[in-house]
Amino acid sequence: MKIARFSTGDELRYGIVEGLPDGERSPSGESPGHLIVLTGDPLYQVPEATGEVIPLSEARLVSPVIPRSKVIGIGKNYAAHAAEMGSEAPAEPIVFIKPNTSVIGPDAPIVLPPWTREAHYEAELAVVIKSLAKDLSPEQAPRVILGYTVANDVSARDAQRSDTTWARAKGFDTSCPLGPWIEVPEPGRAPGDGVFDPANALIRTRVDGRVVQEGSTRDMITDVAHLISYVSQVFTLLPGDVLLTGTPAGVGEIRAGQRVEVEVEGIGSFSNPVVRR
Repeated sequence: MKIARFSTGDELRYGIVEGLPDGERSPSGESPGHLIVLTGDPLYQVPEATGEVIPLSEARLVSPVIPRSKVIGIGKNYAAHAAEMGSEAPAEPIVFIKPNTSVIGPDAPIVLPPWTREAHYEAELAVVIKSLAKDLSPEQAPRVILGYTVANDVSARDAQRSDTTWARAKGFDTSCPLGPWIEVPEPGRAPGDGVFDPANALIRTRVDGRVVQEGSTRDMITDVAHLISYVSQVFTLLPGDVLLTGTPAGVGEIRAGQRVEVEVEGIGSFSNPVVRR
């Protein structure tokens, strides 16, 4: 089940996405699908249909969640990416925080700040947390997952090299595009056979329509359940927190005037224009 956050005017609402053609990875103004409008916020209540149905072509998708608390990033969780960054794979997950002010949705501009001259795309699988959690075991982790979405962990690589922390490089405004919706696991259905499998999903980035990055979540050093367990030993997880799970090899630069699209197969894709402030 895909749950989107959208607007047809000033009011933000949630809806179940249905009717997408097989293979359509990114919604557009001509998408034939529709949204079954839901009551309230699925983070805080069991969603119920209002009876209203809206054509997807008439809706503006926004980030599927705005974290009330934090976005938790994981660095170098793919060995090949660690190697391209000039380092060995870490013995333990590298954890950093992106503020909720970094989050934007589909089609919103990625605004490069004036103090960076080398910003990179990083396509990632993201996990949306649905309930308060602390000190979880890996076996307990699935019970706090609302679903999965797609992220672009935009990074100011020059600041990442020069600064002693990653706060500036990873946390600037608009550096965390999320979308296009949340893929919510359906009870009783196991991964595979048409059900999204977070342990075996292709990740891609396209810049101006050209594939520039491709990898698979099966190459993660630390899997989703163990990442949730690990970060829950550090932070209390809150409803709406988002966990970025790392990017595969193939990161590269983005420049003003380009459009960058990130995709996780089985969820979907979305894109953002790049501008410079």
